[in-house]
Amino acid sequence: MCVRSESIVRTARLAAPRAFALMEVIVAGVILAIGLGAAISLSMQSLTAQQRGEHAVQAAALMDELLGSLVALGPVEWNRQYSPSGSFSSFDPNYKYGDFQYDMKIEDAPQGMPCDVLLIVKDPQGREYRCATRVALRLGEDPDPERSPSEALDRAAYFESLEEDPSAAK
Repeated sequence: MCVRSESIVRTARLAAPRAFALMEVIVAGVILAIGLGAAISLSMQSLTAQQRGEHAVQAAALMDELLGSLVALGPVEWNRQYSPSGSFSSFDPNYKYGDFQYDMKIEDAPQGMPCDVLLIVKDPQGREYRCATRVALRLGEDPDPERSPSEALDRAAYFESLEEDPSAAK
């Protein structure tokens, strides 16, 4: 009996470190799983933030494009040529950002005053980007009117007068 109890004690001593090692592996696996879950969560959040930033940049570029055409044509002519709301695919069906929507509200203004303009661009997820500005009416049909001073400028004489009397600078 003595031999038998001695082998049981020896077996119990050998099993204890093995069970402890198994517990360490399980705890390490759980900690690793928590760490990987946190890393995946952070990477998903960063991808979402990156996509949101890309859409904001695209919306700003689209706003710039629309407002540039509004300034070039003038509010009256722009309203004649384009719809005040719609998608960017209405300009070109193959347009890269055709899934963005726009809504431009142009308030009428008295003669000589700029029009108040509110431009709203919506990205494919429905987030809105707004820009409020003022745009002057285009007066006349001449796209680039002749602008010149009423009297000729004599730059050489101006700089000579500065050399003689520095306090004469305008």
